[in-house]
Amino acid sequence: MIRTEPPLATARGCVLGLMLGDAIGATGGTLPASGLLRATSAGQLACFTVDGLIRAHIRGMHKGLTHPPGMIWHAYNRWAVLQGIAGVKPTYGSDPPAGWLAEVPVLRERRGSAPATVAALQKGVVGTLERPGGPSIGAHGLTRALPAGLCTWWESPGSLGASLAALTHGGSALPAAALGATMIHLIGLGNTVAGAAMRAHSVPHGSWSDTAGDLLAPALAAADARPADPVQLTRLAAGATGQAALLGGVYVAVSFPEREQVREALLFASSAGAKHSATVAGALLGAAHGADALPVDWLSRLELAWVADTLARDYVTQVEHSPSGAEYVEATDPYWMSRYGG
Repeated sequence: MIRTEPPLATARGCVLGLMLGDAIGATGGTLPASGLLRATSAGQLACFTVDGLIRAHIRGMHKGLTHPPGMIWHAYNRWAVLQGIAGVKPTYGSDPPAGWLAEVPVLRERRGSAPATVAALQKGVVGTLERPGGPSIGAHGLTRALPAGLCTWWESPGSLGASLAALTHGGSALPAAALGATMIHLIGLGNTVAGAAMRAHSVPHGSWSDTAGDLLAPALAAADARPADPVQLTRLAAGATGQAALLGGVYVAVSFPEREQVREALLFASSAGAKHSATVAGALLGAAHGADALPVDWLSRLELAWVADTLARDYVTQVEHSPSGAEYVEATDPYWMSRYGG
């Protein structure tokens, strides 16, 4: 029997690791001794990616037809409406955004700019693989798409990752997102980070074929020849693009492959100023080693830890058990649809 749900350890590790990498990367290597580790807009958007995946699966169970990129577009719209971003109209009329994420205060706060995402939402035109939503090749097109690697019930993780990037971005952001999501998927199947990077280009990507198969080669070569070298990371992660974030994140994760090296890996990326690479490395290492490998003292200070962990658990629960039921399946949780309705 083929599993259609990700292992819980992979899902929790991926989402929590992504959020932790986002928060640690934002410190620039100067980690405060106490207090909250704050999320940025990248972490916020990744939360809404997982929320959209859950809603998309629910829709498929109840309607028999679903389109995850479209559902996640609506999720990003809710993010923008919650934050009061000018020029973004609710996609579901004038009602306030539904679901429990709307009650999370942190997700209502502006945490840095996401210009390409905001511009596309203001324009109100959903980008596709054929017609991407904008010219930006920025890192948000990759980082928010990484949880697509947990989805194996719609096309392929790589195709979904590229589709999520294409909602608002274009160009090299699409193959970066496809390969990043594919790596998360391969790690969930038992591959190491290095093994996933070596195999990612050869995995079929459904409706998305342009995966730039040699894209990850420079990161792997650098990690083999000169691991944990700030000069190499700065070279690979130059610029705030999705491709640079992926190369830098893979380099960091392969340079620090052991379970007990997660803290060192994220501090290394942050100290080198590669904040987006820290986000990618956190997701990759978290998926590879599970949430229990993430530093507990950091998680206890992570602003969105409970939110991220709840989303990861709920995603696996939805795919495994569909608590809201289906056409021929009785609901086991009467409140599930109110959590992920609308």
